[in-house]
Amino acid sequence: MVKLGSYSRSVSIIGVGCTPFMYTLDTPETDGLTEGELFGYAALDAMQDAGVEAKDIDFYFHGQASPKMGSDYLTPNMQVADWFGMRGKGSIHHSEACCTGYLALDQAVNAVASGKFDIVLSGCVEMADSLPVPGMPAHFRKKFSMEEFLATTVWIYDRAYTRPFLSGPVIVFDDAAALYAKENKLSESQIDDVLNAMSINNRRNAAKAPLALCRKEYKDLAAEAGFGDVMDYMRSPHNPKMGEYLRVSGMELKCDGAAAVIVCPTEMASRFKQKPVKVLGIGNAAFEGSQVHLETRGTQEAVRQVYELTKVRPEEIDLFYANDFIITSHLISAEIAGYLPKGEGWKYIMEGRTAYDGDKPINTNGGRTSFGHAHAASGLADLYEAVKQMRGQCGERQVKRLPRTTMLRGFGGGQNLSATILRTAD
Repeated sequence: MVKLGSYSRSVSIIGVGCTPFMYTLDTPETDGLTEGELFGYAALDAMQDAGVEAKDIDFYFHGQASPKMGSDYLTPNMQVADWFGMRGKGSIHHSEACCTGYLALDQAVNAVASGKFDIVLSGCVEMADSLPVPGMPAHFRKKFSMEEFLATTVWIYDRAYTRPFLSGPVIVFDDAAALYAKENKLSESQIDDVLNAMSINNRRNAAKAPLALCRKEYKDLAAEAGFGDVMDYMRSPHNPKMGEYLRVSGMELKCDGAAAVIVCPTEMASRFKQKPVKVLGIGNAAFEGSQVHLETRGTQEAVRQVYELTKVRPEEIDLFYANDFIITSHLISAEIAGYLPKGEGWKYIMEGRTAYDGDKPINTNGGRTSFGHAHAASGLADLYEAVKQMRGQCGERQVKRLPRTTMLRGFGGGQNLSATILRTAD
């Protein structure tokens, strides 16, 4: 049983930054951008948000899920320093698959809570839609096909025991949906409708999010295709199944993007530009791919840790985010966290209550299926959105009740899981 100790000093978020999530190769305006420019954009955005300059930053963390394959870099933190004025500053690179962005905050918080540094920037970048061209400068890239993606990721194995770390894609994609349907006695058509409703809600959220990859709602796509009812469209060949349960609309859209956060001791936070958001605590767990129901088990442990550490009660959570590159994730993790009632969360989704304008908002930016999934950067993109919502800076897509307490559940590639609780300063 893991027991967490309290931070040596309280830590608050004072700045957040994020690029649009995009397909950089698809438009002349963005074709040729590099990881350095994306990371620098997000870092400078966070610095402007906080009202600090590069000289004020003591240390920075760099996160990327796949720097060698995706960027042909061995020391990626060193490749971005000049893009935001950090030449010569200390830095560390880390990679925890798609959980990297959530743990990027954990790294920064620990560095400040220890007392070693006062102002720390943590950023993540991923160009997940393309690959580097061998032997060429960084702005030469080629499209990353699904065939190449599967060839480079599916056959990950334990070199000591020659066992697979990832189950077959269909099993992984369908596991949470199959378990949820069985436990809650939902028919095949019912769980299909729930998955489709999650996709519809995510897209509604993303349609109003200026940095989101997808900006057109499914109801509009349905109308363009000649469907009078959006759910008929979601059940049609326009949205085919990838396995027994998961449809195309419920799968991540890998893309390019970067995001960043700046933290400092809470006692200093009032000096800066924005209303501080305190990091109350972070819980962590890790399971490799052969573990049965690894996402469920890991989420349970991370959530247990953070509730035990912070003494926050589930009913205090006002806003919830979950890395849902498999869309079922935001339903099961919200129930595990107690944000939605056990076995009843699917009803909230069907009623639209988890959309940005509902009473139990989840993934107000659209999540991985609509905001986009720039692997490492996605967690910090969620953090960016959470902080903006907690400050009341989201305009027409602002949630109904200004959130005081928010939970973010991170999940990455069949390994790391995290649970973070944020709270606005009193």
